[in-house]
Amino acid sequence: MSIPASLVKESGINEQSLLRQSSREKRLLLSLATPAVVAIVAVIVIPVGWLFYLSFIGGDGQFSLENYQKMFKYKSYARAFATTFQVSILTTLICILLGYPLAYFLASLPSRLAGLFMLTVLLPFWTSLLVRTYAWLALLQKKGIVNELGLSMGLWDEPIKLVHNMTGTLIGMAHIMLPFLVLPLYSSMRKIDRDLMQAASNLGATPIQAFWRVYFPLSRSGMVAGSLIVFILCLGFYVTPAVLGGGRVIMVATQITAILENQFDWGAASALGVVLLVATLVVLFVATRVFKLDVALFGNK
Repeated sequence: MSIPASLVKESGINEQSLLRQSSREKRLLLSLATPAVVAIVAVIVIPVGWLFYLSFIGGDGQFSLENYQKMFKYKSYARAFATTFQVSILTTLICILLGYPLAYFLASLPSRLAGLFMLTVLLPFWTSLLVRTYAWLALLQKKGIVNELGLSMGLWDEPIKLVHNMTGTLIGMAHIMLPFLVLPLYSSMRKIDRDLMQAASNLGATPIQAFWRVYFPLSRSGMVAGSLIVFILCLGFYVTPAVLGGGRVIMVATQITAILENQFDWGAASALGVVLLVATLVVLFVATRVFKLDVALFGNK
């Protein structure tokens, strides 16, 4: 905002000195932001740029679209992308079905008791991802606790296959991703005034009507934010599908690893990474258009 000339003359302030001071402040702010900018360039911009560069280098070392043409030539690439989106969507839906009631329960508790129960939600973060995945492998295998318990209770007559397939992958990924949905959803629910539900009841709404017409719309921003976090994290997941999928659930990250280990083809692997990155950006772009991402994440109107 510019300072009126009359005020400058009355206060005896030199306009040139104000301009110099403003320029000095801008340089100071730029210098303070420089370390962060350098870090972003070094950690994100340069690796992603190098990934794009490698994706356009063919087997003969020349610039070509060979690596992208492979995605149309080999059906395994299309299957990997289809499996990736299938697993990501199903995991997100499972997390919503499990996480919404859990977040609602936590939001209904007093603050001190809710904080105590929240520790159980955050507990998986204190354990290594690989350890949690192998724990599920031990629980779900044919001679694991789940099958042994089911046989002893007469729920089934023979061990059922719960690992090295889509079922085991979804169970493990839903367990790992659930906190990422519960945390933003719980934060959103905690801000909802409980008097609104009572007001809806006083106006003649049944509990179900009050929930769907008052409570759910107010909590939708947290659910959208949590769902986006879960979905995007699932797109690049590797450890859990590789262990619990047993080589039968091939996602894009698994395909990239196989290409590098078996063929040592950095170009093809980079092309897969670029396409996955573009797909993720497209999902975010669509989310900003459909769900108003700023409202979902920050609650701004």
